[in-house]
Amino acid sequence: MDLQTDAAQNVIRDDYEHRLHQHWAEKQNDPINLLLGEEDGLYHHHFATGDFDRSILDAPAEQRDRLILAEMHRMENDQVNLILDRLGPVPARARVLDAGSGRGGTSFAIHDTFGCAVDGVNFCTHHIDFARRLAERRGAAASVRFTYANMVATPFPDASFQYVVTNETTMYVDLFEAFREFARLLEPGGRYVLATWCANDAVALDTPEVKAIDEHYVCHIHPRSTYFEALAASGLAPIEVTDFTQDAIPYWELRNHCDLRTGVETPFLDGHRSNTLNYLTITAERVLTPTTAQR
Repeated sequence: MDLQTDAAQNVIRDDYEHRLHQHWAEKQNDPINLLLGEEDGLYHHHFATGDFDRSILDAPAEQRDRLILAEMHRMENDQVNLILDRLGPVPARARVLDAGSGRGGTSFAIHDTFGCAVDGVNFCTHHIDFARRLAERRGAAASVRFTYANMVATPFPDASFQYVVTNETTMYVDLFEAFREFARLLEPGGRYVLATWCANDAVALDTPEVKAIDEHYVCHIHPRSTYFEALAASGLAPIEVTDFTQDAIPYWELRNHCDLRTGVETPFLDGHRSNTLNYLTITAERVLTPTTAQR
């Protein structure tokens, strides 16, 4: 699918989205993601919280990296529970949107846990193809579907979903635009759950750590306060906010010991340790009469 076709479909719309699309298009064989999912078929594009088994750092050199990768994958699988726990008791008849679904790890975990229908949206074509093949292999293609679309401008009708989730994807979008779209898609009273890293603008802005991460991932890390401003403007009322900043540090400590480390580990560690980079989950509900504030 070429960029002219993309533009005609309003999927990849501006220079930034073209650069981001190219970034993901060049990561079709990224081992830091692909190797971790080989054992159980759950491929993630997010990080993790919680401690790791520190005894693996003392393992013989020829075993250590394999053990580190296995432990990282366990932690990434467990991280999805941050989303699952905040969704609550999802009925099997419900429909969930996974916005920025990557290779489908979070989507499959939601379906496996609740038995509900899940729609993943993503504008990386090789991720969509990969996730669709996985859905077929897992026997879940009828219930877990993946659509090539921009997560801030999806093709779904109003009030199509009871739940929306984003798992570390909001740093790639304009929050006001994204949250307006999620409010449109949610039924009144529907729930939105997000996990994200963000700049702690109560402490500092434009830190070297934030700039390094933005450059590495072609993202734009938002200030923490912008999340709440954009939620309120979109008719999404927060009901729970949890700060996992300190809990996010061990994952990066472990990854920093891995032969596949990419160099982004240091700015994450420095940012979390200094509390200039936060890791949050936010749960919000769509109010009955959302505003239409424009940004």
